[in-house]
Amino acid sequence: MIIADWNPVAFTLGDLTVRWYGIMVSLAVLTIFLVMHRESRRLGISEEMLFSLFLWGLIGGLVMSRVVHVVDHMIANPGQPINWFGFDGLGLYGAILGVPLAAFIYTRVARIPWSRMARVGDAVAIAAPLGQAIGRIGCFINGCCHGGPTSLPWAVVYRHPLSFAEIQGVPVHPAQLYLVLWNLVVFGVVFFMRKRSKPDGASFLTYLILYAVGDFAVRYFRTNVPYALGLQQAQVFGLIIIVVCVPILVMKWRRYLAASRAETASVDN
Repeated sequence: MIIADWNPVAFTLGDLTVRWYGIMVSLAVLTIFLVMHRESRRLGISEEMLFSLFLWGLIGGLVMSRVVHVVDHMIANPGQPINWFGFDGLGLYGAILGVPLAAFIYTRVARIPWSRMARVGDAVAIAAPLGQAIGRIGCFINGCCHGGPTSLPWAVVYRHPLSFAEIQGVPVHPAQLYLVLWNLVVFGVVFFMRKRSKPDGASFLTYLILYAVGDFAVRYFRTNVPYALGLQQAQVFGLIIIVVCVPILVMKWRRYLAASRAETASVDN
């Protein structure tokens, strides 16, 4: 059993309180950028486009992740006031929705064909699972996003008064660590695909689908209030992502394999 009696606040500067959660999220963003930068060079994506897309995506991801978190909080705690512009929590699916939306807006502004974003997405697919794993470690330290009560030997007990844990003094599922492990699995899959022959965008779609499947399962250990059809808000988002992305991925692979067969037949003739 893990006794979480550590202080989730890293340090204070006057009225400014810096939590380990914020530090880990910042480290996650830095990791995503550095890995994307390395992958972009391999995939032939210009640095100018990378920097522009990263800035747009960062803004879109932060805004939408905050919106999703606030809406989820309002559903779980109707009538309770919340600061829309606070930094007490972010909804990951908001970032997953906000980043592509911001990228689409950027392509319209810069007059870049949307099809060029497929390779950018593949660079994101390598970087995002690592960043998400780091971010979830921040959640674990912070005490947020934990699961429900359990008697399992790896349960965590949050005791520090500054912890964001909803349930304190009771062993709960370390759902954050479940997602850390799952994100590392997703990274392993997309890294395996990294230099293999595949259609552009296949790694990104695979990443989205795998993450959504794992998150959907882990949510059953969480304590969030059901949103619709007995499912939590994030599970609904996850199902939408799976339903939309699986057919697109299948279609991409069919077209890619058909083109490969046609090219092979042409060479043979």
